Amino acid sequence: MIDKKKESNLFSTTSVPDFLPPFPHYFIEKIGEFVDKKEVPFLRFLTDDLDLTWLENTDDRLGVTLFEYDHNTIKRRIKKRLPPGKIVIGLNPVLLEDKKLYDHTLVHELLHAAGLAEHTERHNQISHEIAPSPTMNSSPLLQRLRAELLSASDKKTWDCENCGNIWARRTIRKPLRCPKCAKKF
Repeated sequence: MIDKKKESNLFSTTSVPDFLPPFPHYFIEKIGEFVDKKEVPFLRFLTDDLDLTWLENTDDRLGVTLFEYDHNTIKRRIKKRLPPGKIVIGLNPVLLEDKKLYDHTLVHELLHAAGLAEHTERHNQISHEIAPSPTMNSSPLLQRLRAELLSASDKKTWDCENCGNIWARRTIRKPLRCPKCAKKF
């Protein structure tokens, strides 16, 4: 298990399983079919260099990719087309509650492991094409996480400085407009 712990109780109700996540052969093949090999220079090494594990339930991340080497060494290895060394993908056990979110998070982390490190539009496009994220309405896990984040937040309402309208906060992101006067925030 990965030792990285964060102070958060979002996932603390989920226990860490006594089995490891299954190796993602299917998703590695799908990534290979969908992308140019230059985009993902480490993809060919993943079957030998990748391990999957569970994050502690006190960790507030859904997934994380950790390389054996530092950022500069990884960049050099990409340029010289060398193997990346050991890679560990940690997944939060709460993902076992939602297969679609599990698959989406795994593909997202596999893209990082394959060498597509930045969170670009291309990264999002590939993730959504191979394993689309569930919608808020279709995922009880996402609904629960949203509710827990909102209840833990100090900000309980949204306020419009233009018209004075105040309404209960039901979203994580700040709305784009006031629902009463339509003024942009």
